[in-house]
Amino acid sequence: MALDDPIRSLATQSRYGPRAAPLDILWSDTIATILAHRSVRSYQDKPLPARTIETLVAAAQSAASSSNLQYWSVIAVADRTTKGKLAVLAGNQRHIDEAPLILLFAADLARTRALGERAGAPTDGLDYLDSMIVAAVDCGLAAQNAALAAESLGLGTVYIGALRNSTIEVAEAVGLPARTTILFGLVVGWPDPDRPTAVKPRLPQETVLHREHYDAAADPAAIEDYDTTIREFQQAQALPANGWSAAVLTRSAGARALNGREALRESYERQGFLLL
Repeated sequence: MALDDPIRSLATQSRYGPRAAPLDILWSDTIATILAHRSVRSYQDKPLPARTIETLVAAAQSAASSSNLQYWSVIAVADRTTKGKLAVLAGNQRHIDEAPLILLFAADLARTRALGERAGAPTDGLDYLDSMIVAAVDCGLAAQNAALAAESLGLGTVYIGALRNSTIEVAEAVGLPARTTILFGLVVGWPDPDRPTAVKPRLPQETVLHREHYDAAADPAAIEDYDTTIREFQQAQALPANGWSAAVLTRSAGARALNGREALRESYERQGFLLL
């Protein structure tokens, strides 16, 4: 495709904001799906196609896994009562209840611990922090595969990190065993065309792409320009036009801004993770 291809130009300008110059990138249907990603928080009251869960899990399991350890599991929740509980635990996010499905991605060391017990083999390595990091990375890779698969089918998705606000309560709601914990959820459903959401612009590449060595020289001016882009996006979406920097600094200000997640280590220890 040429740089002046209108589809590619529109896709890159949506991803980086209408004030950004079109980005000269390679192109494919897969890249088109990736660049079109948006968080959908309004869903139709419409069931998913048959075999959707199996399809998304197959996509998730096709992601890379560190040493093929596969330290993760997913709980597919379609029950309205359970989804309602999860919606409350996540801060009353109504789209959890509104959509037909939420996939809960769990760091799962219980399966390997049980494997060791059956084999009479030690599994003390599971108690170290790196095992939790491996599980978390695997969950993220798997979930993103599932999200892209869903979006390629015309479905909408949104991640729910706020489930970590109430780790123990969420574990109880879905009956997790020790040494498992829900890291986040992925809501899946049909986007409501009457309440559409736009592609949210990301930071300019010069702030995240470093060639050969880290160089923050371009950050201040690029971030100032990005704040303007985000404020324009927020205004267009009828959201408070606070910009990006203010939101990030508010969230980074201290423990109170974490809404319960400042106690994650204690919660994980209660779930059987030692994190040595």
